Order: sequence, then C-alpha cells, then structure tokens
Amino acid sequence: MSKLVIVESPAKAKNIKGYLGKGYDVVASMGHVRDLPAERLSVDVDKNFAPNYAIIKGKENFVKDLKKKADAADYVYLATDPDREGEAISWHLAYLLGLDLKDKNRVTFNEITKSGVQRGMSHPRELDIDLVNAQQARRILDRLIGYKLSPFVSQKIRRGLSAGRVQSVALRLVVDRENEIRAFVPEEYWSIDAKFTNPPERKTFGAILVSDPEGNKLKLGDKNIENKEQSDKILADLEGAEFIVKSVKKGTRKKNPTPPFITSTLQQEASRRLSFQARRTMKAAQELYEGVDVQGMGTIGLITYMRTDSLRISEEARAAGNQYILDTYGEKYLPAKPRYFKTKGNAQDGHEAIRPAVPSLTPDRVKSSLTSDQYKLYSLIWKRFIASLMASCVQNTVKAEITGANDKDAAEGKYCVFAAAGYSVKFDGFTTLYEESTDDDEDESKKQLPELSEGDIVKLKELAGNQHFTQPPARYTEASLIKAMEENGIGRPSTYATIITTITKRGYVKRQAKLLVPTELGEATTGLLKEKFPKIVNAKFTASMENQLDEVGEGKSDYVAMLHTFYDEFDKTLQKAKDDMKDVKIQLEEDITDIPCEKCGRLMVIKTGRFGRFLACPGYPECKNAKPLITKTNAKCPRCGKDVIEKKSKKGFTFYGCDGWPECNFMTWDKPTDETCPKCGKSLFRKKGNILACLDENCGFEKKIERKKKKDD
Repeated sequence: MSKLVIVESPAKAKNIKGYLGKGYDVVASMGHVRDLPAERLSVDVDKNFAPNYAIIKGKENFVKDLKKKADAADYVYLATDPDREGEAISWHLAYLLGLDLKDKNRVTFNEITKSGVQRGMSHPRELDIDLVNAQQARRILDRLIGYKLSPFVSQKIRRGLSAGRVQSVALRLVVDRENEIRAFVPEEYWSIDAKFTNPPERKTFGAILVSDPEGNKLKLGDKNIENKEQSDKILADLEGAEFIVKSVKKGTRKKNPTPPFITSTLQQEASRRLSFQARRTMKAAQELYEGVDVQGMGTIGLITYMRTDSLRISEEARAAGNQYILDTYGEKYLPAKPRYFKTKGNAQDGHEAIRPAVPSLTPDRVKSSLTSDQYKLYSLIWKRFIASLMASCVQNTVKAEITGANDKDAAEGKYCVFAAAGYSVKFDGFTTLYEESTDDDEDESKKQLPELSEGDIVKLKELAGNQHFTQPPARYTEASLIKAMEENGIGRPSTYATIITTITKRGYVKRQAKLLVPTELGEATTGLLKEKFPKIVNAKFTASMENQLDEVGEGKSDYVAMLHTFYDEFDKTLQKAKDDMKDVKIQLEEDITDIPCEKCGRLMVIKTGRFGRFLACPGYPECKNAKPLITKTNAKCPRCGKDVIEKKSKKGFTFYGCDGWPECNFMTWDKPTDETCPKCGKSLFRKKGNILACLDENCGFEKKIERKKKKDD
C-alpha cells in the first residue's frame, strides 16, 4: 500500500521519510496552504463571522500536485505540527483533498526521532475540531481587529500603521513602563557599610549597619538614614569603637533546580545568557526539532517540540536522563525521590517540556554537526533538562551580628549592630552542571563568610557612609517583556517572538543595547488606543480573551458566540471613535521638519503616501504645497561636487544621484560612504563584492573592505 504523509517543512519531510522507509511518500506543505486573503476583510460579519478562505497565492500548482498524490495514495496521514496552528493546517488540507473528517488520519510527532515518529504513526486520531475552531476564532478575531483598527490609527497618526489584539497590549506595557520611569522622583538615602577582618585568619568580609545606637532598625532602601548629616553623626559615634561578634547563626538550606524549559523560559534564558532575540531563539529551536545530520548517527531531531507551556516530561526521558546522571556523576547526584514540576493551571498540556530528544546525546557529542546558534541553544536545553533531574544543592548558611560602640555609648548600653550573611557549598548537586541566570544583582547572602564565633573581637578595616538614590523600574528587555506577557496572560508562548518583532519592525519600539524603548510613534499610538479603545489595550481583557480561546479549544465554548460578544461592542466603540475624531489628526514632533513652506511659511511635515514619504504643508487644505523628501548622504558628487542624495525608483528600489539634477545626471546603485579617496579626495562608494571605489572616471581607485571577525552574540 502507498501512504502519503503531509508535514509542514521540507527538512522534517526528509527526516521522517528516512525513518518510515519504503511505501511512504512524505511531502511538505510549507506551512499554511489556505488562509484569509490579505486584500480584503475576508470575514462575513453578518453571517456569523463566516471566513472566506482561499488558496494562498503561489500555492495553486502545489495543491493540484498534492491532490494527484492524495488520489493515488491508499492512505493519507496529516502530520503537521502538534499544536493549534498545525491542527488548522491539517484541517485545511483535509478540506482541499476531500478527506473524511471522521477518518483517523491525524498523527503528531513530539520528537523527530525514529521512536518518536513510529510512536506518532502508531496512534492516529481524528482531527480535533475544537482545536481547529480555537485557531479559527483567533485568526478571525485578529483579522477583525487588525483590518478595522489599523486604518483608523493610520488615518489619525501616520499612514501604514498597524494595531493588533496582542501587539497593542505588549506595546502598552513598554510605554507604561517608560511613563513610570519619567514620573519617578528619586529619593536620597544612605547606608553605613563596614569591612572587618577576623583574627587570626585576617580574611576580610563586609557587613551593613542594621540598627543605630538608639535601637532603630535600619533596612537598605527604607531611607532610614536620609542624608549625609545623619550618616556622618553615626560614623562619628563609631570612632574608636570596639566591634564584637554578638551572635552567629548557622544552618543549611536547599537550592532546587529550575524546571526544564517551556517556550517562554527558553526565550528568556536565551536572551539573558546568549543575547539571542526571541526570533533567533525560535529559529534555532525549530532547526533542532526538525532534525540535524549528526555525524555517525544520520539525521535526527535533537529536541522535542519547542512550542509548549507544559512542564511534563515522559518517564522514558526521565529514565534516560537519570541513567546519564548515574553514569556521569554517581548516585548521590540523583534525588531520593523523583522531582515532578507542576504546570500552571492555564497551560496547554498537550506536549512535554522542551528537552533533548535523546538525553544521552551530550552537547559535545553533536557540536561538530551544529551551527554556532544550534550548539549554544542545544547546550542550554540539554543542561537545563539534566539539571532538573539532579539532586538539590545543599548550602551551609551563616548569619552574624556584630555590635560596635564607643566607650560612652557602651557604658549606656547603646550599640550599633552590623549584619553579615553568607554561605558555603556543602554539596553542589545540580549546580555542578547548570544554574539559571537572573536579571537581578548578586545577592549579599551569596557571598562567603570566614569562620566566626560568638565573642570574637573583629578588627575594623573600613567604615563609610554611602549615598544611594531610589531607582525607577527598569526598562524592559526581551526577557523581562516576555516574562511580563506570560504573567499577564498576554498572547501565547508561540506568539511572543512575533509580537516583539512586530512592534520593533513597525517603529513603535527601538532597541538600545538590550533595552526596549518606545518611540514617539509608539507612545502616540498607545495614547490613542488607551483613550478610545481601552479594552483593546487592557491586559486583563486580553488575558480573558486568551482564556476564552482556550475554552473553545477544550470544547467548552462556542467560538461564534465568543466572537459576537467581542465584536458587537468593538464595532460600536470604533464608530464612536471615528465620530469623535472626525477632523482630528495627531501630529508627531518627529515628523515636523525645519523646512519652511515656500507658499505660506509654515514648517513642512513628513507624510507617508503610496510611494513613500514626502514633504507636505500642514496648512492643508488651505495650502496644498507638497514636494519630495530629500535624504542627503555625506557623500559629494564625483562629477560636480554637489550633495549626493537618496532616491527611489518607480518600483521602490533605492538608488543615489546628484542633487544638481538635471544639470548633472550622476546616478549610481552603489551606496555612498563617509570615506574619501586617498588618491583624489573624492567620496568613496561601496560596490558589490565588498569593494570601496572612487567613481571619478579619471581616478578609478578601489580597495577591498577587510571584514571584521564577527563575534557571537
């Protein structure tokens, strides 16, 4: 019998074909084959939001060929990705190929290994229509908001903008944080910090004042010591003081490993530890899941499915991981009882956590077969998984209180109290392999202390008052924004990378090193949406929508009823906003130029039209003056010496020409640079092949650009 298996990507098709062998034809759909056409709304709101699907442009011939293969096959298996989106792709394929929705032809692979593929093929099931409806509801919801709201925002702020159900809430988080930072008023406070040595070891350790001579408790950050005068008084009181160890409390504490990765925590840790953007992380993870040609083993999927928010792992994987720990580290590195991590209540538990498909395949064994990104990410995933199975780290803790007073205060029973805390490792446990990174500064309690005993007289080495100011909340990084989105129930793990990419690509947010900073455009867009569409940018409302979509996927809710509940109110809000802002246009400061209008004297503004950006008079319709926006470069024309400016062809391609056109007709596709020719002094241009060239016909100077060695992020 001939069997046709349809997956999503060519890489996965090749690998699965190798596992299934003869009798199977494995083809890739290359993602979706049918969708809502982009040129129109494609949703009939008057007919219970009926979607008007069509074959995606460019895939018509592929679908014809696929139909021929399906007709010729004895059986067709739908093996798209094991998630909501994959279920919908299979549903669309079933429709186009005329398959019976009651057939058990849906198979899923949690890992692309021989056993994983065989396990998936041996458990076919019917298509999950509830999951399909949840995906349809999300797609229709996002289409309705995007196609109804984006034109309104574009009309009121700038042409070509977009607004979305999830992206607009994520943007609001960034904007609100920036407003918090601006509104923050720092307050001064002081700390008294000491450094002591403990005779006879003479090891230096730090301590902080926690109680003044009057017995007032002090806590760093509580602004108890408000200014330098108060700090100096305490320092003066401690001149000539003797310092004695009042108490030493020793104990032990356990430090447990973090769970294996889910999508959000993988993106966060890759951002913190590897400086990977979420999109880069998911690209490498997709490649590791779909399969890599490993030297000596052939092609194999190295990790399980990477879009998941479940912490569950299979007992088979647990046993394999435990065996590796036993063989490598010994029995004491295994916990007395297996450790199980609890998945959050609102998580989808359809897949395991992200783990190595074959735990015995260490990163070093596969390093030569992987790209740099693949190796770094696989190493992170492998270590996190193995560490999650290992015994806890046991630490010896010590907390010491040290009293100090001058003779006068001591006679009156008034003492300053300093506190020192630290630890030493009794048993390293999982930390021998992996510890999670954090965004926080190193904790004082993580420092080691020398041996101290009650009654010891310690020697003061240094005593100082240190000025501090309360700090505003930190700007978001990709890692902290993903964490905030997860905590607020905004979006789903599979969408985080796309959301962050969208708000940066659209110019709503810019990156400053690792920080995400809203632009004026982003703040104006958020301000407009907060005022006119408060629910759309409300985190709790968005989270409730996600919960409703989950209920649809679980068969608990009807998606048409859910869409009616949302859209009927949204449509009224949109109409009211249009009426309220009929003649209103929000002008961004960044769009105002210093170029005066030749006709009326107003400063011209930058606008965006069908063919790009241009200059227009803000006095429209009284003054209709408009002209091209000229972007100057730092280069000079090699023919006449005037400025070289950036231009656009009719098809939108960038080229460069002389500002003196038409008198001077110099034009080039080569990009101008700031460098000048060492022979004639004219501007150099960058040609294909990484060559800097002088375009003066009488010079002809060229030189190869030496590439700098690129560092890994």
